[in-house]
Amino acid sequence: MEKTFAIIKPDACSRNIAGKILAKIEEKGFRVIAMKKIAMTRKQAEGFYAVHQGKPFFDNLTTFMSSGPCIVMVLEKENAIAAWRALMGATNPANADAGTIRKEFAQSLEANSVHGSDAPETADYEIRYFFSALEITA
Repeated sequence: MEKTFAIIKPDACSRNIAGKILAKIEEKGFRVIAMKKIAMTRKQAEGFYAVHQGKPFFDNLTTFMSSGPCIVMVLEKENAIAAWRALMGATNPANADAGTIRKEFAQSLEANSVHGSDAPETADYEIRYFFSALEITA
């Protein structure tokens, strides 16, 4: 079984649609093996998205991600990374396929409701950024 990291972003939490997103996650066979609601500080958001530092969208992204509560999760499933990215849909909701989370719930390129790891190394880093081993159930 593979693990991946996921976030239900502040835009989705503020619109009270986290439950709908979680339902889609579970309907697709993912197991949620860790989950917590957090309010990221600007510094935490900058650390999490450090790979994007210096890019034109970095400031807006870290401001947005620290604008309100979000839900961070560890998901488990066979081929979890690819499966979660497929369920999320394209980063730009205008390009997302029907039935994906971003097509259904995203408001814009920035407020696109969810985040997911893009590779095993990224998933490992992102999981460890927010969770200790004791918080992850098998």
